[in-house]
Amino acid sequence: MADRPLPARPPFSHRPERRGLIGPFGGRQLLAGAVAIVVAAIVLVIVTTPLGTVGVPGPGDPQATQFALGPAPTNGLRPGDLPPEFTITAPGGAKVPLTDIDGRPVQLADLRGKAVWLNFWASWCPPCQSETPVLRDLAERYRDRGLVVVGISVQETSPANVADYARRYQLGYTIASDSTGEIFRTWRLYGLPTQFFIGPEGAIRSVVPAPMTETGAIAQIGAILPGTSSGAPSSGSPVPSPS
Repeated sequence: MADRPLPARPPFSHRPERRGLIGPFGGRQLLAGAVAIVVAAIVLVIVTTPLGTVGVPGPGDPQATQFALGPAPTNGLRPGDLPPEFTITAPGGAKVPLTDIDGRPVQLADLRGKAVWLNFWASWCPPCQSETPVLRDLAERYRDRGLVVVGISVQETSPANVADYARRYQLGYTIASDSTGEIFRTWRLYGLPTQFFIGPEGAIRSVVPAPMTETGAIAQIGAILPGTSSGAPSSGSPVPSPS
């Protein structure tokens, strides 16, 4: 029997497996992966960076900083100055004494002979809230030694809100509401809280444009109590104000 011819077969050829720069990955794939990693890193930095700037507190004041209501002016009330009296403009235009949350007049002239810690604050101000327990405790502790603490609340929604705050946190010291900010401007301030420590003679001994710690407040109070010297603690500083 005659042999049948074999069917035609394709020619045999072998091509080596194509390999990338690193394993199975080619140059384009590696470049795309690197770009994706860089983009992810940039997004991570953006979403984890705090908004605004955060100041680093100095070694002498590790507490919260003052809440600024405007730019700092150039000049202001300084130690040795006689401070202005607490008067506000009535609806009819007349100047009348500031009153506390119980309706009683608050006048510096009535506090001569006392050590006065004057605290400008607001219930909506976080650094003011942080120092409220310090004022409350030290006002009670030093009351019998001649200290009078006066809190001037600035630009609250209403005097009733100030009274509610004082009642809620059992604040036993004098608190008055400067609803329009008139006293705040008369005293040439720009931030909250701001502290004035006034001696028995009625002059400013020290100004602290920052919230108080208990240790810092005790040092300031000790320097203005009746019978002490008239020198102000070195931690006090002048408050800028318009010239």
